[in-house]
Amino acid sequence: MKEHSLEYTSRDFTASLPTAEYIAVYRDAKRFGACCRACPNYGQSWACPPFDFDVDKYVSTYRTALIIATKITPLCRTLPLDAAERLLLPERIWHERLLLSLERRYDGRAFAYAGRCRYCPPGSCTRLTGEACRHPELVRPSLEACGFDLGRTTESLLGIPLQWGEGNQLPEYLTLVGGFFHNAPEVDLPSVWQELRRSDGVKSV
Repeated sequence: MKEHSLEYTSRDFTASLPTAEYIAVYRDAKRFGACCRACPNYGQSWACPPFDFDVDKYVSTYRTALIIATKITPLCRTLPLDAAERLLLPERIWHERLLLSLERRYDGRAFAYAGRCRYCPPGSCTRLTGEACRHPELVRPSLEACGFDLGRTTESLLGIPLQWGEGNQLPEYLTLVGGFFHNAPEVDLPSVWQELRRSDGVKSV
């Protein structure tokens, strides 16, 4: 079995705009709701729709939408598709910690990466048995699950066209996309980055 290096470079991108504008231009709840319903994870995880809250109210409560994305470029150009989750994991952990830190500091609402919830083993979500989420302090919905067009978001706001693999091979780069909606006059993102870096030494600013 051939071994592949999972070394990569990463670059962070951000964009901030009024939430009302982001909803009007980049949200298509009908289209992406249909995509979610076609996904095998639909209704199987507390991170996925249908949600037990009013999504329209959830996304429109805050004045400003801060979009945070990371472009991840593997050094090995021949990685198979099944390496994507392992390649994304370190940056995904960082993203989720950053978003939750922003919530705590600015009392806003985080939107995490659109992927399988990582806080419980596959197939063990308490939603399957009708019980409450084990980790409500950690689990957040994705922008896509709330009806936002991530392809248009990254290309138009951040200049990063989403790429998809061909055959069994990963594309040139992968993109993680999250969001933080808030009512703060200003968000000092570098300060939160530095705070996290000092706490455990991961990911330089």
